[in-house]
Amino acid sequence: MDSIKNDYFKREKQVFFQVYKRLPIVVESAVGCYIYDKNGEKYLDFLSGIAVNALGHSHPDIIEVAIDQIKKYMHISNYFYQEPQIRLAEKLTRITGYNRVFFSNSGTEATEGALKLIRRWGNKNGKKEIIAFSGGFHGRTYGALSLMDKPKYKDGMGPFLPDIKIIEYNNIRTLEENVNENTTAVVLEFIQGEGGIVEAKTDFINQIKLLKEKYNFLILDDEIQTGLGRTGKMFAYEHYNIKPDIVITAKALGGGFPLGAILSNDELANYWGIGTHGTTYGGNSVACACGSVVIDYLINGVLQKVKENGDYLKSELIKIMEKYPKLILQLRGKGLIQGLLLSFNGAILVEKLLKRKVISNYCSENVLRIIPPLIVERSDIDIFINSLDECLSQL
Repeated sequence: MDSIKNDYFKREKQVFFQVYKRLPIVVESAVGCYIYDKNGEKYLDFLSGIAVNALGHSHPDIIEVAIDQIKKYMHISNYFYQEPQIRLAEKLTRITGYNRVFFSNSGTEATEGALKLIRRWGNKNGKKEIIAFSGGFHGRTYGALSLMDKPKYKDGMGPFLPDIKIIEYNNIRTLEENVNENTTAVVLEFIQGEGGIVEAKTDFINQIKLLKEKYNFLILDDEIQTGLGRTGKMFAYEHYNIKPDIVITAKALGGGFPLGAILSNDELANYWGIGTHGTTYGGNSVACACGSVVIDYLINGVLQKVKENGDYLKSELIKIMEKYPKLILQLRGKGLIQGLLLSFNGAILVEKLLKRKVISNYCSENVLRIIPPLIVERSDIDIFINSLDECLSQL
């Protein structure tokens, strides 16, 4: 098996830009919460495609609707009316209360489209400045990078978009000092994923709401990672007493197919007209057909399961934290997006878990990010917890 793996590693290095730190696994197949390598080894997947595979791998209903749609057509462009697009948009508007949808291929593209909509609104209303926050992550393109303060992703690749200010997350005083009548929008994640599973404080969100009433700006909520049930509610903002003007989401939406969305209401949607925004691939028929399956499962039991299993996962993680207080400094997150703030580099723990056939991930250097498929069972959580316990006992 080592010779086979080494052959894959060599071939990959010869043809790819070396921008990914790949796990040393050559994948053969994946089902449910498990990934199988070329040698038949079985790995518990608590990364779920970076929060993409909400219904796990190779879900039979996803496969069925994908095949059915492929037999009809795969791509015809947005010049045509398409039932899969319209059906998914209707479901999204029904569960969110927003009444306008724009489909993209990814979360990053949703970010870019939302920025254009914000700028359009701002230019019409005499406002220019956008406020974003430290620790945020919104994608890899220039608009998305302009909203972030991460040198790892930005160094040497500027200049970035003007009239964007990045201020400290969860700092009310800094917020009050920077938001004013020139503010076009405030852009935030209610739970920062890449930033270390950091939750917005309630009083911080309440202050944003008060400032919005005073200065009349837009709130753009990035739910690319936290949307579609990940936190135990359909969207993370529902944990707070607020309704953003624009919500962007992706990852889980396509059930494994590339799909993102911008959600808003009529007033903002009217700032765009024919040709002011568009996409060739966005809203692909197969992706939208699969997205409808995801929504159906969420509203028919999976969302409740996330709440229950999220509570169970948190209770077990609390026990682990209490057992290793010098190694685990804090537990963060909601539902099935949780993080352990570690006193050491997260790569060490990820490597140890992988040796026990558990796939995990770390972010912000020292936070173990825990994002299993939303259909994870308690027995899977127990395997993860036991493996985590074994790894920490060696540290």
